[in-house]
Amino acid sequence: MPNHDSYRKTVSITIEACVTSVRSALAAQQGGADRVELCDNLTEGGTTPGPGSILAARRYLDIGLNVIIRPRGRDFLYTDLEFEIMRRDIEFCREHGVDGVVFGVQEPDGRIDTRRTGLLKEAAGSMSTTFHRAFDVCRDPFEALEALSILGIDRILTSGQQADAVAGADLIAQLVTRAGDRIVIMPGVGIDAGNIKNLISRTRAQEYHVYASRQFPGGMTFHNTRVFMGTDPSLSEYHLDLTDPASIRAIRDAADSALASHS
Repeated sequence: MPNHDSYRKTVSITIEACVTSVRSALAAQQGGADRVELCDNLTEGGTTPGPGSILAARRYLDIGLNVIIRPRGRDFLYTDLEFEIMRRDIEFCREHGVDGVVFGVQEPDGRIDTRRTGLLKEAAGSMSTTFHRAFDVCRDPFEALEALSILGIDRILTSGQQADAVAGADLIAQLVTRAGDRIVIMPGVGIDAGNIKNLISRTRAQEYHVYASRQFPGGMTFHNTRVFMGTDPSLSEYHLDLTDPASIRAIRDAADSALASHS
């Protein structure tokens, strides 16, 4: 890796926003994000969005569009049927102009499933490939890093195998150093305008995955509070979780300021 000063002078910071709707994707674009990761079901850690959302996002976004390929929540050990669904979803994304796909598959012992990861990489064609936070539950992060690099995966999304990127910053920094220019290490989870400058300094990573959502009131004027449609009754049926463009802008500005202060 370059030294501290040359790093500041030569790199730019890419901000990828995790979004759960096309509306949020457009808000992230408005706030200055460079790319979005479009997903659904964030309470399950993110699952593949529907084709309508993917097509609309591609039509209306001018920034990069990555789509998560995850057929269900929980672990990353998939049946043959689930894996077939993943391959078909990747083919759909490739055929409709998506820029990149995000996936992760494991063996029962916590290692990377290199055979299936290679097949998904092949299905992606020229799209970029990100191995998502399945990396954070791998048994050996450095072994996983080498396996993914050999397979030609473009980036790894990681919180440093901790609850958030701040707690995992030391491991992330080690991964950045070991990866060099072979594969991008992208910190994610818990990153905001208040801590990204410190994370840039500690990890030297050049891409950051952020989630900047807040609840906005919906348009309903009639509220039946006796009925609940979801699985978490603490959530309001009449508020929408949407990306806040002002929060994305604050993260963008803080990242740019971190580089400018050392230029």
